[in-house]
Amino acid sequence: MTDRLGALAAALLGTDADEGRRIATELTRLSAAFPRPVRLGLGVAGGGLDLAARLLSGKSLARLDPATREAVCTALAARPGGRALLDAVKMPLLLAAAAGGAASAAPADAAPAAASPPAPEPELTCVAVDDWPRRSRADAVVIGSGAGGAMAARELARAGLSVVVLEEGRRFTAAEFRDRPAADRFVDLYRDGGATFALGTPPVLLPQGRGVGGTTLVNSGTCYRTPERVLRRWRDVHGLALADPARFGPLLDEVERTLRVAPQPTDVLGRNGELVLAGAAALGWKAAPMRRNAPGCAGSCQCVVGCPRNAKNGVHLNALPQACAAGAVVVTGARVERIVTARGRAVGVRFRGRLIAAPLVVAAAGALETPRLLSRSGLGGHPGIGRGLAVHPAVSLAGRFGEPVIAWRGVLQSVGVEQLHDDGVLIEATAGPPGLVSFVPPGIGRELHAELASADRLATVGAMIADQPSGRVSARTVRYRLADSDADRLRLAIVAIGELLFAAGAEAVLTGLAHRPHAHSVGELRDAVATADTRQLHLAAFHPTGSARMGADPQRAPVDPDGRLRGVHGVWVADASTLPGCPEVNPQVSIMAVALAAGRAAAAEAGR
Repeated sequence: MTDRLGALAAALLGTDADEGRRIATELTRLSAAFPRPVRLGLGVAGGGLDLAARLLSGKSLARLDPATREAVCTALAARPGGRALLDAVKMPLLLAAAAGGAASAAPADAAPAAASPPAPEPELTCVAVDDWPRRSRADAVVIGSGAGGAMAARELARAGLSVVVLEEGRRFTAAEFRDRPAADRFVDLYRDGGATFALGTPPVLLPQGRGVGGTTLVNSGTCYRTPERVLRRWRDVHGLALADPARFGPLLDEVERTLRVAPQPTDVLGRNGELVLAGAAALGWKAAPMRRNAPGCAGSCQCVVGCPRNAKNGVHLNALPQACAAGAVVVTGARVERIVTARGRAVGVRFRGRLIAAPLVVAAAGALETPRLLSRSGLGGHPGIGRGLAVHPAVSLAGRFGEPVIAWRGVLQSVGVEQLHDDGVLIEATAGPPGLVSFVPPGIGRELHAELASADRLATVGAMIADQPSGRVSARTVRYRLADSDADRLRLAIVAIGELLFAAGAEAVLTGLAHRPHAHSVGELRDAVATADTRQLHLAAFHPTGSARMGADPQRAPVDPDGRLRGVHGVWVADASTLPGCPEVNPQVSIMAVALAAGRAAAAEAGR
């Protein structure tokens, strides 16, 4: 398989045979973390291209000269489904190509000389699962240590309950983030090595963090408050009294204090963000540096693979240490098998052959894993469990400039453009380490090689749209149907990003659309978008919500307005799955505010 992948890499990325073999070796190593269907898909892609080479030339792909290999790729791309197949293979190949090179290491030299030293690791009471007893007791068990679980655990521990937090992943340190290549960190820090997808037309990449701190380890650090129009909708449509702005506001205030949220200083913003600000100013659009939980940010652009300076305040640096200071314990490597109930009440949790007896259980495993946990625990009977998933789908474009941009130097997600936010489109200047961005460069062979060689002149911008809750989580798959109105929003977003980049001085825009990969004017971009099939869109999503929603109506909402799972006593839910719909902004602050309220309500009930 490595020979086939090596030939595929050389053909698709326009490299020589030796470099192709190196990339194949790296991909084989990294792909051990991918789910089996993805690994099989890579093998099928290599085999399919090899078969095409034999049919067209009579030789295997590995035996062809570079020009003929590229001709085979071009011929395959012209066939129905061929382009989609090659595009799907690009991202793992680009990840492997970056692995092991200097560009994939944490660029500590991007930090200003005057930056303060990395923040120390906080005190956390962590116990590896193998060191945890087979039988134990606690007042409360929290499943998941991310944004929701950490906040709920803190409130329960501060109320005097004995709390155990169960985390499937392990604890990571900033020293690891400084010393290990970005590609290696990527496959370790994400479930399925970052290769989680929602099946649909088009499919949607859904990377989910896994480790102590959950996705807050690997998010961008962007901290929007929940918009008041969203809160009013949650209150008026879903009967969520908690969402009354007057009641929710103090919760948001507490979360912001916990995370130390502040506007991003511009001294480390980076050229990527500066160009977006310039484009917005030229258009008269509303834009500003993000509010972030990163008071010590030095612009190393590593947020998505762990901050090498502990500058981004994920919950592993605040809410979890605060919970541990109040007596909580975090058990790592603890994948939960089921919540145990008896006679309609929670009695404990089973994981890795162990049982913790507890009368109170908080499910906080995230919008994809919490419905699965509830279902395998026999608690998924409500028709709303696993349904109503919104994902906040995103598209990315790149603008080519005449001077170097070096987008990976600076803040990863630096500037927000809210001009179209009322229309459900939020634009954000977002870059990333080489090989780890969601934008897929166009072309194959020498064309793609040339694009990559001039990547330092690209500015990258993304946009998320407020989507309909049209996804579903089942035991083995996530399915998502992009609504027609959401496809229209995505087209609006693509054109808006193009306007922004051209206004900033871009010479051309890389559209992300296979049939028209380049545009040299807004008019060309509009034409490309107007003729694009929705299936051509490269979609990623980072904010799944709503798969176990809160609400007043017991027929529609499996979780009550305080966070209790309906139909059983002692089981609470405190994560993104409870949000009644897409929050229209990066959701970390919203999730933590809801979990803060749920944790307090659960603690109060336990104390009665």
